Amino acid sequence: MSFSKWIGGGLGWAFGGPIGGLVGFAVGAMLDHMQGPADEPVVEQRRVNSTGSTTGGDLTMSLVVLIAALMKADGKVTQSELDDVRRFFVRQFGQQQAAQLLIVLRDVLKRDIPVHQVCDQIRHNMPHAVRLQLLHYLIGLAHADGSVHRAERDLLKRMAHDMGISEKDLGSISAMFRMADPSAAYEVLEISSTATDEEVKKAYRRMAMKFHPDKVAQLGEEVQKAAGEKFKKVQEAYETVQRERGMK
Repeated sequence: MSFSKWIGGGLGWAFGGPIGGLVGFAVGAMLDHMQGPADEPVVEQRRVNSTGSTTGGDLTMSLVVLIAALMKADGKVTQSELDDVRRFFVRQFGQQQAAQLLIVLRDVLKRDIPVHQVCDQIRHNMPHAVRLQLLHYLIGLAHADGSVHRAERDLLKRMAHDMGISEKDLGSISAMFRMADPSAAYEVLEISSTATDEEVKKAYRRMAMKFHPDKVAQLGEEVQKAAGEKFKKVQEAYETVQRERGMK
């Protein structure tokens, strides 16, 4: 799928508000550059796509803006961070779209990012399951270099709060990236190690439902596949607790 069709036909509420203000210039410039007779219906669709439902383009542009904020959290943007983001974009969206998203990202990095307002826009327009996936992407990128800077941790906590994501859900997703820690399995399931076996089973069913990939199926195969990583971590956490307790 071409970038112009993907953004033009798949960008709804994110083209307005603070997110649109941050990405609009770069996205608009690329669309204008690629515009031709065959592209005119796509550009028109970009103008009228205001159904209120979250699209793949809304998720991706929200992600680009929050990635930029996260990269700037410690006061500097390094080449290694850009390389990590490039690899993530390629893995998630493919080579062509990754190159175009990096252009948008570099433009956003030059701007002041009103993180609270951006997260508030996301909270009011994006379903909870999609917000959880957005946070999963961000936490994964924060862990990409093997350590999470304190400023990044603090910003992720603020982002989660402003997006309406609970501390338990933040803790659960964060624990998915440190499964070598003996306590992580319980955190993923959002229970304590003193929970009964029956409580463990109930927690697994609850978390499996919360993180099921079908919750984001409307955003396309790439997002659904990425959501499957969270689902697998819930299964892994449950199996870890089962082995530890000798549960059947």
